[in-house]
Amino acid sequence: MEVQWADGQATRLPKLVAELVSLNVDVMVTVTSEAALAAKQATSSIPIVTATAADPILVGLVGSLARPGGNITGVFSLSIDLVGKRLELLKQLVPRVSRVAILRDPENRSSMLQASNVESPAKALGLVVQSVDVRDPSQLDGAFSAMSRAHVDAVILGVNTPFIARRRRIAELAVSHRLPMMTPTKEYAEAGALVSYGTDYPDQFRRAATYVDKILKGAKPADLPIEQPTKFELIINLKTAKTLGLTIPPSLLLRADQVIE
Repeated sequence: MEVQWADGQATRLPKLVAELVSLNVDVMVTVTSEAALAAKQATSSIPIVTATAADPILVGLVGSLARPGGNITGVFSLSIDLVGKRLELLKQLVPRVSRVAILRDPENRSSMLQASNVESPAKALGLVVQSVDVRDPSQLDGAFSAMSRAHVDAVILGVNTPFIARRRRIAELAVSHRLPMMTPTKEYAEAGALVSYGTDYPDQFRRAATYVDKILKGAKPADLPIEQPTKFELIINLKTAKTLGLTIPPSLLLRADQVIE
């Protein structure tokens, strides 16, 4: 197994993928839409299995989920489609919320697609959404200060792999600015964010492994339908809720897959 890691820097992906192509690997497994797109641009012959990605059709990976037709298949994370559910859960957690900021990276395709899908569910819930852009970790402090000045009631963290490396700092900023924050993966809630709701990623990787197995046994990616996730996780950080002076409804605590105390 050859492992390449871009350390959250998408600009490094083409070079890393080129190295894998030069090694003539039998199958390439990608994490994130950006990695999958870099792999697609680098090879049309080596099978590519996506372990996590935004909607493969919207980001331009394939033309059909049922019949991918090329050298790409795998599973995707529904990160874009879940934004409505995250808003709904946030409203249940903090009923007083009326203005919500979505923290996004304008250079990350998944992050922008999620932000573009937020308006309709927000309107249905009676929420006003404001986008706040962060292109670099050095802009995080300023972004949270801007949200406070704008008097937003809560923040939704957009899907963006580079954010994960700064998850503890992001959680600290949200708490220090008294902002309840909904995040896409449990790592943020474990780091101190109020709540996370999203795909069970360990399950995604296990399912991706079955694709690799099938391909190594002779199956063609073009004939393997791309699958949606089937398991989702709701994680609530009760310690952070108490710090923010929030009372979490018992019904949500019962629904949570994990409660951090």
